Amino acid sequence: MRVLVVEDDLTLQRGLRDALGGAGHQAVVAGDGDHADTLLAAEPFDLVVLDLGLPQLDGLAVLERLRRRRKATPVLILTARDRTEDCVKGLDSGADDYMSKPFELAEFEARVRALLRRGQTASLQFGALEWCLESRQGKVGGANLLLSDHEAAILECLLHARGRIVEKAELARRIGHADAASSDNLVEVYVHRLRRKLSLAGVEIRTVRGMGYVLREAVE
Repeated sequence: MRVLVVEDDLTLQRGLRDALGGAGHQAVVAGDGDHADTLLAAEPFDLVVLDLGLPQLDGLAVLERLRRRRKATPVLILTARDRTEDCVKGLDSGADDYMSKPFELAEFEARVRALLRRGQTASLQFGALEWCLESRQGKVGGANLLLSDHEAAILECLLHARGRIVEKAELARRIGHADAASSDNLVEVYVHRLRRKLSLAGVEIRTVRGMGYVLREAVE
């Protein structure tokens, strides 16, 4: 899943990014409200982790702008403002959950899991490919798509990117080879295998030279 972390405390920002990455998610960070608002207006996210006390644009203003754009992305507020009225204001502005600082990392991770489950549909459809989010299995025309664990991880990452370019380094991290010298070659091998298996699905994995890969519907 793709998670936007909006937090100006660099230590906490790095800690949340690492925790989300360790859980298999792609964490994008923003240190101020203006940057967060720009990202949310231009890119899709599966969850927003949002601090309230931000430079430039306040967290509540970021949240209100997100909802005015009619985006239903789940939002988890993290803030040092622990008064009841602050909590109520955040929830009334469209937040889905609220945690006061300091907090336990285990509780944060549990709330992230709950919000991501709430925001998911049962499956993703792309061309003739249907991907079940719970079982992490694909079907093409009703027939099971037989994938290895690494192939499934790469395909799911590309599916969640919704047509955006995914860097090789991100795909390498998804299969647990981010630090390996051969990570680029491994990703290329798995992408090659996926291309053959997706040949009847009406989708293709395109190489964007120097940048990564993108999943697109095949052009006849």
